[in-house]
Amino acid sequence: MSRLPAGALMQRAASGLAVACAQRLVTVYGSRVVLLVGSGNNGADALWAGARLAARGAAVTAVPTGDAQGDALAAFRAAGGRLGPPEALDSADLVVDGLVGIGGHGPLRDHAAALVVEGEHVVAVDVPSGVDADTGAVAGPAVRAGLTVTFGTGKPGLYVGAGRLHAGRVHVVDIGLEPYLPTPYLELLDAVDVALLLPVRPAGGDKYTSGVVGIAAGSTPYTGAAVLATGAAVRAGAGMVRFAGVDHAAEQVRSAWPEAVVTTVKAGDGEGVVGVGRVQAWVVGPGLGTDDDAAAVVQAVLGTDVPVLVDADALTLCAQHPEWLRDRSAPTLLTPHDREFERFGRELGDDRAGAVRRLAGELGVTILLKGDATVVSDGGRVCVNDTGSSVLATAGTGDVLSGGCGALLAQGLHPLAAGAVGAYLHGVAGALAADGASTSASRVLALWPAAVRAVRAGRMDP
Repeated sequence: MSRLPAGALMQRAASGLAVACAQRLVTVYGSRVVLLVGSGNNGADALWAGARLAARGAAVTAVPTGDAQGDALAAFRAAGGRLGPPEALDSADLVVDGLVGIGGHGPLRDHAAALVVEGEHVVAVDVPSGVDADTGAVAGPAVRAGLTVTFGTGKPGLYVGAGRLHAGRVHVVDIGLEPYLPTPYLELLDAVDVALLLPVRPAGGDKYTSGVVGIAAGSTPYTGAAVLATGAAVRAGAGMVRFAGVDHAAEQVRSAWPEAVVTTVKAGDGEGVVGVGRVQAWVVGPGLGTDDDAAAVVQAVLGTDVPVLVDADALTLCAQHPEWLRDRSAPTLLTPHDREFERFGRELGDDRAGAVRRLAGELGVTILLKGDATVVSDGGRVCVNDTGSSVLATAGTGDVLSGGCGALLAQGLHPLAAGAVGAYLHGVAGALAADGASTSASRVLALWPAAVRAVRAGRMDP
C-alpha cells in the first residue's frame, strides 16, 4: 500500500465489483440498484462501484447506515446516484451489501440487522454482512447473497461453516496483493489441482504398483458398508482390493465384487485380518461394530506399518483409545462426521477449520471432517472442499468416501492429498448422481470413474 497512490487498491476493488454487478444484471441501463452502505471501506467500495453503474445508466440508490463516505459519496452523487430510504429495497433489481466488512465480528448492530436481505439478486462486498470472515460463524441476522465479490484473496469464512451457505458463488478480484505468507491459512483445490494430484499408473506396472488396499469392514448385521467401501476402492483405481471380514459380509462382498480378493475371518481375529497378504493401505471401520471383537480388529490394523484410514465404528473405538493413534508411526487418516469428531472430547464450535487443525495436531493424524464443506487437515495445512452438497447426506455415502480415499492412500498419496482429492471426487460424483434433490450411495459409487474423467477434462460433467 505504501508503494501505491492513495485509494488505488479501492479503485481496483470497485472496478471489479462494478463489473461483477453488471454481469448479474440483464442490462445495466435502466436497472434499479440499491447499495447498503456502512461506514467502513466496504461501504466506500459499494459507493465507488455504484458511481460506475450510475454512469452507465443504472438508477442507483444508496441506503447509508453511518457517516458520509467523503470522496466516495461525492463521486457517487456526481455520477447521478442518490440517497434513499430502506423501502428502495422492495423494487431493486440488484442489491449490493456493503454494510460490514472483514473486520466485523459477532452479531450485527440493530440498524444494520434491520437491512439484512437475501436472494440471488444480492451481491456481497468482500464478505456477507453478519458472517465472520475468519471462521464462517453467523451470530445473528446475516445477509445471504447469490454472489460474494471478495478482494485480493478468498476469506476462510466464505468456504466453511454457515458462511458458505450465506456467500453464494464466490468471485475473487485480483487487486495486486502479493502473497506474503509462505503457506495460506486455508487451501481450496480446483479441478486442475485435483487432476495433477491423481495417481497415474506407470507403464509396465502391475497390480501391486497400482496400490493394494485392504478393507476391514462389515459384520453379520451390517454388510452394506463392507460392500460399498470395497466397491469404492475398486472404482477408485486400486490395483487390488483385499477384503477381510466375517462370513456374511464376506459372502456379500464376494457376490458384488468378484474383482476383490475375499478372506473370511472369525469375529475378533485381528491377526487373521492383517495376515491376508500384501497390503499398501488399510480401510477399517465401516459397519464393523464397536464390541470387543471389533476393537481387536481395529487395534491389529492400527498396529501395522502402512497407512490406515479410520472410519465409522473404528472412530468410536479410537476415541476410547486415542493411544492407538498416537503410537502409530505410519500415516493415519480419520474421516469423522461432526458427532464422531466430538467423541474425541473436542467441541467443533464455530471455527471448524481451527478445530480440525488442533485435533489433528494433538493426535498426530490427518482428519477429514465430513460436511457440505469438507475440511481436511494434518495439523498444519488445511484444505477445504467445495464440491460437496446436501444430496450426499444419505446412508452409505460415507462408506464410499472411505473406500475411495483408501484406494488413493494405497496408490501413494499423502493422507492430506488423499483426503482432499477423495472428497473432491466424491462431491463431483454426487453432483453427477443427483436425481432432483437426492441420490444413493450405490449411484455415487458407480459414477466415481465419471468424476475422474470430468476432473481430468477440467469439467464438472463426464
